[in-house]
Amino acid sequence: MFPRSPVFPHKHGQANSLFNQSLLPLGFSTQRVESHMNLANTNFHGQPLNVFPLIPTYQWKSAPDIPCASPNGSRTKNRKRKNDGNSQYELKRQCLNSPCFMKKPAKTCSFSPAHQGEQRPSTQSLGKICSPIHSPVHCPTTSKPTGCVPPLREEATQNSYTPLPALCLKDKLSEQMLELFHACEQQNEDLDKKESCRTQLQKDIQRLFPCSRVFLAGSSLNGFGSRTSDADLCLVVQEGPVNQQIDAIYILSLVQTLLYKLSYIERPQLIRAKVPILKFRDRVSGVEFDLNVNNIVGIRNTFLLRTYAYIEKRVRPIILVIKKWASHHRINDASRGTLSSYTLVLMVLHYLQTLPEPVIPCLQKDYPECFSPVMDIHLVPNGPRDIPPFVSTNQSSLGDLLLGFLKYYATVFRWDKYVISVREAKAVPKPNCREWKDKFICVEEPFDGSNTARAVHEKIKFDFIKEQFIESWQVLQARKDLNSILPLRGTRPKR
Repeated sequence: MFPRSPVFPHKHGQANSLFNQSLLPLGFSTQRVESHMNLANTNFHGQPLNVFPLIPTYQWKSAPDIPCASPNGSRTKNRKRKNDGNSQYELKRQCLNSPCFMKKPAKTCSFSPAHQGEQRPSTQSLGKICSPIHSPVHCPTTSKPTGCVPPLREEATQNSYTPLPALCLKDKLSEQMLELFHACEQQNEDLDKKESCRTQLQKDIQRLFPCSRVFLAGSSLNGFGSRTSDADLCLVVQEGPVNQQIDAIYILSLVQTLLYKLSYIERPQLIRAKVPILKFRDRVSGVEFDLNVNNIVGIRNTFLLRTYAYIEKRVRPIILVIKKWASHHRINDASRGTLSSYTLVLMVLHYLQTLPEPVIPCLQKDYPECFSPVMDIHLVPNGPRDIPPFVSTNQSSLGDLLLGFLKYYATVFRWDKYVISVREAKAVPKPNCREWKDKFICVEEPFDGSNTARAVHEKIKFDFIKEQFIESWQVLQARKDLNSILPLRGTRPKR
């Protein structure tokens, strides 16, 4: 699914000296090396980006399984490895601005160079796969996933057309929701178009940054994308964080200059936001893309959301319908001071978690090894592969859940008192600090603890959002017809 992550050799207690080393593969030509080293000039405020190994061809498959360790901790090939504990970055990456203190994550496999051309995990956590907290640790014995999350190329056929239980479709509203979901959900052909552009774009960007890579993330992979969804791309240029206001903008400006010269790209536009992005359009497929630099948390939350999407069959339909509803009512655009799609998804997941009979579990509590915020990036796609489906005792229909969602945020949830937390599966009291207390809507990012709803900074926009929840709940409660709050004829994609 993702290309393998680079290896970053550094020692504990040592400054970040990996960028002072020249680790370019021997196969690089002089011209490619020079183009990469040209970034270490007075305009670039970060470290030289010359540390990645040569990027392998992007493959539509997960990273290979990690061989199991024997009881004495040795490798199956009798190769002994010293214990790698947590690196200095693990402490730095822990959330410091979350409304709640983040628990120290469970240790996960951390790769380090075994010998030239080979990567070996530490023995500290070998053999661990995702299992409930109280389940015994066991080792994978096959490369075929056994959990609820389907392989990437099978997602459009495996889950969406599996019939929902009859109780979930017991009314007209539920049937309308499922019909809209089937009409709008992303298909394999849509994903293929995005992947084709990503593949070619990575080859072209590597002319500027020979050791970089481009990842597909967001709704294109998390299971909540529609046929008209834009595609999010993450350009990874180094292991550590990048200064988003200086270095990321500089890198994106170089990429923007490159895109002007590519015949298959049009309208590249640099947006100087808190996390700057480069927007452009693929001429061949017509897909709109947003490219960021080193926003690694976006890759992590993509696979957290992807697991929630497939862990219970009602999750994807209700979230897609709510995203369409929010877009129709003009409250689904962070650039205009309303809610981002990511924030909306977290709001729905929070509601489904906090029902008296939850529809979904709290994955980060039940499977901490699978969603550690310090897990190596190339292990992230494979982390939740063995999580089983969640069997909920809640048999509410899709229509009942939609009504409950609108009512919860219209009349129950206290916006001025609480923070929405999917990580904790509850509403967390709002901290008495400026970052949180002065915000109208607070939704905790599950990995870095930031506020994903920070774009809602005007009271008039906040009042407008609340008004849409209240009015839609009242109308839908009275009519029980999805057309009353979301005209279906204009919402279905044109074939």
